[in-house]
Amino acid sequence: MILYLVGISCVGKTTIGKMLAKDIDFSFFDLDVEIQNYYNKPIERIQDECFSMNGYREKASKVLDYLFSKNINSVISGTPSGLKFSYLQVYKKHKASKDLYSILINDLHENILDRLTFYDKDSNPITEKIDDSKKKRYLKEIKADYNFFKDSYNRADFKININDINLEDIPNMIINELQKTIKISSR
Repeated sequence: MILYLVGISCVGKTTIGKMLAKDIDFSFFDLDVEIQNYYNKPIERIQDECFSMNGYREKASKVLDYLFSKNINSVISGTPSGLKFSYLQVYKKHKASKDLYSILINDLHENILDRLTFYDKDSNPITEKIDDSKKKRYLKEIKADYNFFKDSYNRADFKININDINLEDIPNMIINELQKTIKISSR
């Protein structure tokens, strides 16, 4: 079984995915990390080599195809466009033949703003001071990104809203939601 987490940037897919994988004894893969490892360079450098974001997504979807093809119990933390563009085609291809479920992780835009992280072109974390005007701008960008991907998020098999939920409780919340439909157990 493969659980594929989707949602906007900084919603917590990686953090939650690691915790969930540990709780159900699955392997964990962060798609961004796997893309960097596959192409042996930082994501922004890969994006710079492509003529468009769609070109980048096509390259990145090859890595998603590889991960889905492993046929091992896993949790995969996807990208914001995880159920759109070439990622959706890969998802549909594998969904037809295996236990593959997409899970949307959703939170309030203001909570996502509080978790923003920044990286340079070589994927090194950088610190950015966020004053009130930057907060307004970033919040506007988060809302725009969410609206851009909103239709694709509606395709998710499961939708989990994590607003006001303690981080430690989220994996169990996901497991409980999955158990209503599919057979899955925690340790």
